[in-house]
Amino acid sequence: MRLMSFLTPEGPHVVAARSKEYVDLTRGGLPASMRALLALGDEGIRRADELAQSGTSVDVSGWKLLPPVPDPQKVICIGLNYADHAREGGVEPPEEPVLFNKFPTALIAHGDAIALPHESQEVDYEAELVVVIGRGGRRIARQRAYEHIAGFCPGHDVSARDWQLRKPGKQWLLGKTFDTFAPCGPALVTRDEVPRPGNLRVQFRLNGQTMQDSNTGQFIFPIDELVAYVSQVCTLLPGDLIFTGTPPGVGFARKPPVFLKPGDVTEVEIEQLGVLKNQVVAG
Repeated sequence: MRLMSFLTPEGPHVVAARSKEYVDLTRGGLPASMRALLALGDEGIRRADELAQSGTSVDVSGWKLLPPVPDPQKVICIGLNYADHAREGGVEPPEEPVLFNKFPTALIAHGDAIALPHESQEVDYEAELVVVIGRGGRRIARQRAYEHIAGFCPGHDVSARDWQLRKPGKQWLLGKTFDTFAPCGPALVTRDEVPRPGNLRVQFRLNGQTMQDSNTGQFIFPIDELVAYVSQVCTLLPGDLIFTGTPPGVGFARKPPVFLKPGDVTEVEIEQLGVLKNQVVAG
């Protein structure tokens, strides 16, 4: 099942995408918030699936697409999770996961514009698989980690390299969390539709040219290990997002470097999950 969030004239609604049709789950009695739906656990997903199969299709053409989870409490990011990407950045692959975060204000939807801030001259791209937490928990055992995952979606970790790498103290957080720096979507694809998330092709295209092309099988730290590791420190909640890291081919490591500019079109494509497309504009 593919779950999407829309802003309708009635407010936010959760919608299930069924082939080329859409079923409004909120009008069917389910919560208007994706976080609230996920908080219902397996019963909420079961009810959503029943409605998706039997509900009447609606016209969403006049509605505004939102990120699948528009208001997560946490957007957690994993750095250097592909060995080749670590080395292209001049560092050795880490022995433990490297974590940073983005603020939810960085989130935008498929089709929204990435705004280049005038404070940065080196805005880079990073295609990533995003894990969406379903059942919350603390100190989750690795062997139970997938029970806490609702699904997956494509994500784009836009990065201001001059802030991340050359500001005093290396401002990873600030370099990663300018507004519009976390495109995500278009849909949350539920876990049952993705039987092998550890073997998905991940691609990034810039103006139609492939810049990154790898597979989640190249993760240094697999998804279940990441969920267990993060949950040692903080309680994961329904709707929390984990950006799982980017493969090699990013712009700052190229010779000459390639940074985003107004008019560029970015595409993140992940096998089984779809394409996340955004245009770049001047901030």
